[in-house]
Amino acid sequence: MFRVIKTEFLKLRRYFILWIGVSLMLLTVLVTLFTSLAEDGMVWDFLFLYEQVIKNFATLIFPMCITLITGYMISREYTDDTLKNIVVIPISFRKLMAGKLAVSSVLSLIMGMVCFLFTVAGAFIMGYDGILFKHVLAGMVQMPLLALFEYMVIIPIIVLTGREGSNFFAGVIAAFVYGFIGMFAGGELQYIYPVSAVLGLINYRGYEEGVQWNIPLCALSVSVMLLAGIIFLFIKPREETAEKRRKEKRAVHKKGW
Repeated sequence: MFRVIKTEFLKLRRYFILWIGVSLMLLTVLVTLFTSLAEDGMVWDFLFLYEQVIKNFATLIFPMCITLITGYMISREYTDDTLKNIVVIPISFRKLMAGKLAVSSVLSLIMGMVCFLFTVAGAFIMGYDGILFKHVLAGMVQMPLLALFEYMVIIPIIVLTGREGSNFFAGVIAAFVYGFIGMFAGGELQYIYPVSAVLGLINYRGYEEGVQWNIPLCALSVSVMLLAGIIFLFIKPREETAEKRRKEKRAVHKKGW
């Protein structure tokens, strides 16, 4: 497994999709800063900006972003026609996908840190108050953990759509809808719905002091989704999928002279 993970990290050097991920992290902050221009009487400081970024990060951008990156990594084995050579080494498809998922967990932490750095830079550019060392230090831990937990609840979608090869864009759409619904989770539902439950695990205060989260229920929700992803990973993919893909690639010969 170590060699599989090491190989996947080496492959990342030629994947342009990583820069798209970084761009989406920048977009998260830019969209948040754009909303600060509205004259609604709100007083923006670093903490308020940070909390707004977390909301957009968790519900709008990151689920789609990490699904796109991981799905692309998996689909390359199909589009580059390397999967048929890899599985005879022998390396099972399950082990190959597990290696890619492990790499994506590290990428989640990195993307979370990148988004936080963009947030700090945006606060400096806008001249917001409240950029204290203790807040920056807390954010450097909180946002990468948020990205990792968010990735855990997205794994079932990644595994199910990744088994279909080039159809990972369906997973990107599903992940976006999945995250978007989390914006409307409130009350007890926010402890159960996985996308909003991850906010409880990082003790997201939601612009208010003294917010109380049901941490055990949030942890259970995230754990169930992670377990579901692992179960899907161990379910053997359909054999006819690969056979159908090979038939589609065969050249169609013209009839006649």
